[in-house]
Amino acid sequence: MTRFLRSLTPDQQMGLLFVLVFGTLAVATLVGFLLSLRDRDAEGRDAGWWQGLKAYREGVRRSWLMLGVFWAGWASGPMGALWLFAFGSLLTLREFISLTPTHRSDHKALLLCFFIILPLQYGLLATGHYGLFTVFIPVYAFLALPVASCFGNEPQRFLERNAKLQWGVMVCVYGLSHVPALLTLDFPGYAGRSAFLAFFLVAVVQTCLLAQHVASRRMKRPPTLPQVSHSFNWRSWLIGLLAGGTVGVLLTGITPFKPGQALAMAWIACAAGSLGHLVMKAIKRDRGVPHWGGTNSGVTGASGLLDRVDALCFAAPVFFQSVRWYFGA
Repeated sequence: MTRFLRSLTPDQQMGLLFVLVFGTLAVATLVGFLLSLRDRDAEGRDAGWWQGLKAYREGVRRSWLMLGVFWAGWASGPMGALWLFAFGSLLTLREFISLTPTHRSDHKALLLCFFIILPLQYGLLATGHYGLFTVFIPVYAFLALPVASCFGNEPQRFLERNAKLQWGVMVCVYGLSHVPALLTLDFPGYAGRSAFLAFFLVAVVQTCLLAQHVASRRMKRPPTLPQVSHSFNWRSWLIGLLAGGTVGVLLTGITPFKPGQALAMAWIACAAGSLGHLVMKAIKRDRGVPHWGGTNSGVTGASGLLDRVDALCFAAPVFFQSVRWYFGA
């Protein structure tokens, strides 16, 4: 079996991996559908059980979306992936701004976000300016946004308004842009296989979130942070890390890592992604919205895309910088 896999080209290996993963998701979807057909009044099926099933099915749907986006990016090549995620940044930033109201005087700063900062961030990645790519938003954009707001001639709630814009750009543009950036990493003897790194990131983070939500429902322990999340407690979080790390070790063969390194990188990505997901929940509680988009909020047309990629927006830059620093890629 190992000899057969090694005889395949990187594209063929990636295609086979997608077949296996999408097949697994199809089975998971079928299991969730069959469980949903059970009688709601059946003995032993309380409200908590149905909430757990709902969380499970939502996690599977999120996995379908993330892996579908990743497949589209891989199939369209490096430049296609870059354009795809640039469009995703546009949609998520639109969702974020729509649900964090701005003042009329912020229009100049908003134009800077959408028409200068976002294109430049992805343009730097496309042209290979990786050093500037990693500092452009945290340094130059963060200093430029309040300057642009000053020209709106409105000092009222100035700090709060600019913090919203800076946070939206950091999460939706800076964070998400690091997913296609993984395709640019180069390791000795790993040419043409950098797409596996992006797959590794998506797989471990989604596994961590799904395991964490299922564990929190099954254990029925009181939440650690009830005002922020009803599903977060430290035990379920550790179970999520364990599940994500296990998947990371199982995927060692498609990465340039050794098993111990794969475990460490998986834990780094899972910790950043799951805690980032928690932060985005806190922001939603602050804004009084259950979802960033979709039918419940009815604000944007992207159907809650930010809800589905928020963990990646935190995990991707941490994972990218950790891999690049440790391996000198």
